[in-house]
Amino acid sequence: MNRSSYPPEIRTKVLNLVESGRKVSEVARDLGINQQTVYSWHRQARRLRNRVSPVNTPEAKTELGMAKRRIAQLEAELDIYRFAFGALHEAVPQRKNPAGRE
Repeated sequence: MNRSSYPPEIRTKVLNLVESGRKVSEVARDLGINQQTVYSWHRQARRLRNRVSPVNTPEAKTELGMAKRRIAQLEAELDIYRFAFGALHEAVPQRKNPAGRE
């Protein structure tokens, strides 16, 4: 196969062979593909694999959204408690400690 462009099926087959443990030189020779091309495909595949982050998965995005909503809910509750505490603090007269202790 001496072409400048290979179909995706060939590339997938080559990468599967290399990732299964076969040597790049062996796969390239057996399939008639330039060795540098196979190395390049393998390098690109590794980079892509490393780029995929668990944060980018749909499950992680859903979980992150749920966590953000929960944080917003808790912050709203905290604001209510702060407001209520402030109102109570102003409404209740402060007592002086008769023993002089603070």
